Amino acid sequence: MPTVDVDPEELRDLTGHDDKDDEQLKEDLFGLGLEFEGETDDGDFELEFAPDRLDRLSVEGIARSLRYHYGDDRGVYVPTTNDADWTIEVDESVPEERPYVTGAVIRGVDLDEDALDSLIQLQEKLHATMGRKRAKGAIGIHDLTMLKGGAVEVDDADDDLVDPDAGATAPNKSIRYTGVEPDGDRFVPLDSDAELTPGEVLEEHPTGETYADLVSGYERYPAIYDDIGLFSFPPVINGRRTEVSTDSRDLFVELTGTDQWTIDRMCAIVCYALDARGATIEDVVVEYPDRELHRPDFEVTHKHVAHDRIETLLGVDLDPEEVVDLFERSGLDAGTDENEDGDLVYEVAIPPYRVDVLHPLDLVDDAGRAFGFNELEPKYPDVSTVGGRHERSRLEDAVRTQLVGLGFEDMLNFHMINEAENFDRMGLDPDDGVFGAGQPTTIKNPYSEDYTMLRTWALPSLLMVLERNTHRSYPQDLAEIGLSAHVDESESTSVAEHRTVAAVLARHDASYEDAKARLQALARNFDADLETPPTSHPSFIDGRTAEVVIDGESVGVIGEIHPEVLVEHDLELPVTAFELRLDALQ
Repeated sequence: MPTVDVDPEELRDLTGHDDKDDEQLKEDLFGLGLEFEGETDDGDFELEFAPDRLDRLSVEGIARSLRYHYGDDRGVYVPTTNDADWTIEVDESVPEERPYVTGAVIRGVDLDEDALDSLIQLQEKLHATMGRKRAKGAIGIHDLTMLKGGAVEVDDADDDLVDPDAGATAPNKSIRYTGVEPDGDRFVPLDSDAELTPGEVLEEHPTGETYADLVSGYERYPAIYDDIGLFSFPPVINGRRTEVSTDSRDLFVELTGTDQWTIDRMCAIVCYALDARGATIEDVVVEYPDRELHRPDFEVTHKHVAHDRIETLLGVDLDPEEVVDLFERSGLDAGTDENEDGDLVYEVAIPPYRVDVLHPLDLVDDAGRAFGFNELEPKYPDVSTVGGRHERSRLEDAVRTQLVGLGFEDMLNFHMINEAENFDRMGLDPDDGVFGAGQPTTIKNPYSEDYTMLRTWALPSLLMVLERNTHRSYPQDLAEIGLSAHVDESESTSVAEHRTVAAVLARHDASYEDAKARLQALARNFDADLETPPTSHPSFIDGRTAEVVIDGESVGVIGEIHPEVLVEHDLELPVTAFELRLDALQ
């Protein structure tokens, strides 16, 4: 789980509760779902947080949650914003792979060392989570005083930048989001003294080398200019000219990415953190060739949840006034209403920094935390039944016991993985038509690039364990019983799921015969008729690979892992392996 470093003194200062000692703070933080993992060398708390609560990636966000928890703040808070003085003009030459931009102007912020460190941590944590390591969204923060805005041309006959009803004035300064050739304009990037082209940054600058894969395939690179020249090369690095320091008081925040909603939400989280530092937020106009947006986006959204559902899930009886109070103590607003059946429901307002509220259950969770999960009294369910082990569970336990008896160490790995680990590093293609192949069940909006799909087989997970334990002594004989899945349109869910049995033997003398001997013993203990006809599989060595056929049905594969797969996983010893469907042993 991700962690965030928080200075307890700063947390006390931002919450206004100097009376809280460290132990009380830890207890209160635990009530919010933030677990204390230890202290840094500087005495900061290392807090583990749920990756959905990205508004708590900074000390400012955690302090906000605590103030609601203490009852000092209530309901939805939306910062007021000043009229736009700046425009981001989006040129048609912007790379189509990264077409979106958003931003905000921050004025009057007091950036001491602690505040600057918190801002940098928030930026990098957002990059790692919502930003998908900058691939989906990247944040650039600049010293506004170092920018020279170009003049904005306004057509009096068709002035879309002025709202006469609001009495607002049109922005009069602009920067440009555009595309630049790899060998185009030079600029001095952060942590450098040399002027470099964007292409040279990717080849010669350490940060450029780290993020080169994000843009190296583009014909033109993303770039942001002011009247002086290029000052930002997103998502790679900012220019040194606009570097933020503790002397900076006015900031320009710009975000680019592949999805407008994502970068708008990231921008909102940053703005709320700076607002907590006493800054003033100023609008920015984003001018696309075909439309115009006013940012930051502080729109409050609404969801509905039924009163009965809250009481049923929490197991407590609540008055409507109590429920409204719980929502307000969670930083939400709520009003009562009735659905078409006359049942009591709540219309709940959700602030823009809460990117985690996707379902009514999320609202029930907020109400439960405000009530206090430790305050809930356990109750026996109003049902009369006798529990028992599922037959599949009995089979799993029996197979697991046999594997341990055969000398394997039992593993429990994540069922989620990514395409590179599941296919590429195993020399496998989803369309290969062999065991372990198949179209993967992917996650539409994954929180991490490490977990983007459900694995189609378990051997990649075991090889990852071997890769991480090359410093351990050998032999390493590992086995796992777990879930695998692939797309299957014949299923009602369009996904076929099954339990799988996988095992690896890593030792200097590992051979096909070693793996087959253990597989034969396993099959014999379950009275299964085993056959192993030769076959080919890209993850295994030709001539040392066979199908696993049980009772006449092909259910798996066995063999010696291919040397290219071993090299890919930094393994210097032979590895033999087998995998088969669990239900074949029934």
